[in-house]
Amino acid sequence: MSSVTSLVQSVDWLAVAPPTITAVVALAVLVADLFVPEHRKPLLGWCATGGLALAALSLLPLVAGDRRTFCLTSDPGVCSYAADHFAVVIQFLVLAGALLTALLSVTAIEDHRLPAGEFWFLLLSSAAGAALLPASRDLATLVIALEVASLPAFALVGLKRGNRLSSEAALKFFLSSVAATAVMLLGVSFVYAATGSLHLSRVAGALTHLPDPQLATLASAGVALTLVGFAFKTAAVPFHFWVPDTYVGAPLPVAAYLSVVGKAVGFSGLILVAVQGFPSYANVWGPAVAVLAALTMTVGNVAALRQAPDRAHSAVRLLAWSSVGQAGYLLVPIAAAGYADDAAHAIGSTVAYALMYAAVNLGAFGVAALVARTSPANRISDYRGLYARRPLAALALGFFLLCLAGLPPGIIGLFAKVTVFSAAVDAGLAWLAVVMAVNVVIALYYYLQWTAVLFRTAEEPAEGETGAGAAAVAGTRTAPLTAAIALAAVLGIVLSGAPQLVLRFASGALL
Repeated sequence: MSSVTSLVQSVDWLAVAPPTITAVVALAVLVADLFVPEHRKPLLGWCATGGLALAALSLLPLVAGDRRTFCLTSDPGVCSYAADHFAVVIQFLVLAGALLTALLSVTAIEDHRLPAGEFWFLLLSSAAGAALLPASRDLATLVIALEVASLPAFALVGLKRGNRLSSEAALKFFLSSVAATAVMLLGVSFVYAATGSLHLSRVAGALTHLPDPQLATLASAGVALTLVGFAFKTAAVPFHFWVPDTYVGAPLPVAAYLSVVGKAVGFSGLILVAVQGFPSYANVWGPAVAVLAALTMTVGNVAALRQAPDRAHSAVRLLAWSSVGQAGYLLVPIAAAGYADDAAHAIGSTVAYALMYAAVNLGAFGVAALVARTSPANRISDYRGLYARRPLAALALGFFLLCLAGLPPGIIGLFAKVTVFSAAVDAGLAWLAVVMAVNVVIALYYYLQWTAVLFRTAEEPAEGETGAGAAAVAGTRTAPLTAAIALAAVLGIVLSGAPQLVLRFASGALL
């Protein structure tokens, strides 16, 4: 009897509250959808938004302490779930990003006639997996969390029924993601075969003294293959090819979600497996991530530079390629962690940059969604003279683009780039710092070019921009969309006034 009792694990429900609340609300929304009449379906959106807000509030009791649960009874120090500072910061990013996405989606569901119940269930399910991943401390939980975050995202991308672009985007996203997951699972199996454990702390210890050279070779292959799945989620080159078509085919709020929360999932997983699980193999993943960072920022920025303003969906494509370039900057501190003595400081730079990027990129997608209501083609040329038609929207988009470029008044963007640049220099990666500097200059051109378009005089009214259309846009139906843009703008302005708050919040007891 005692042997059976010793296998029972206690659960710290407060520690697991953020992903648990999100998952419970997802199920509640799915069930409620069966009974709510069609004209009351918008209530499901507000229930989902309230659930995400409640999940975010549940992080407050976790800020002060380091709580762990699902620990081995034979060794209480080895746990599968840790609500430490790193996990709480990334969970805040994920849940706040999902909350802004929910506000962006309220209008999009009605415009695209998306099935409300399915949409909110899929969004909340994906957010629950994304919130679980940064707290996972074993490879099995990491893989499960990654798939829980990914599988609903495939359906969200293809939710515009009867739309060819949406179906193609979902299929491409699904096939490429499944291939990356298969490679990652192969790598996890190699690591488990070499170390005999899935817990990151035990894997790290076992990899430092592998007795058999053949096991060391197997472990090296496993380390490399495991990183592939997370590199795919970060949209790192050469695993980036799904991004432009997926963002164009998906509903814009879903594209915004993938660009922020999807990246948070990839980066948090990459950080955990590399820094916590494979620190003794830093000589393998450090140079590999550095090369990935250089390729990713270069390919992303050059492709964004080549976007023709009159091409259909060029605004979304530019944001898609821009997100690939930004992923390259986010990879720089992770590469630096493989060379630096203080890995936690380098990782803090990535988290700080991710927080800045999440706020302003969601805001930029929000303005794109607003413009798309009257200009469905969403060309960059459709933004010409936006300041004359919608001055606040133009000012907000201009601010977001300047933040992404790292120019005043977007001080938070400049601060984040300097922090990432310093991490590369401190780690002795001068060549990577030079590549980053060159790419920042390249990005300045297309960000400033788009910003200038906003304030030029429109040659003729934009497509569909009639008085009736403007009145509809200004109506109450766009209130959630406007609120999301306003929240992102306020957050960017506040952080630009006190950018040190981001680094202070992102640093601390990371890892």
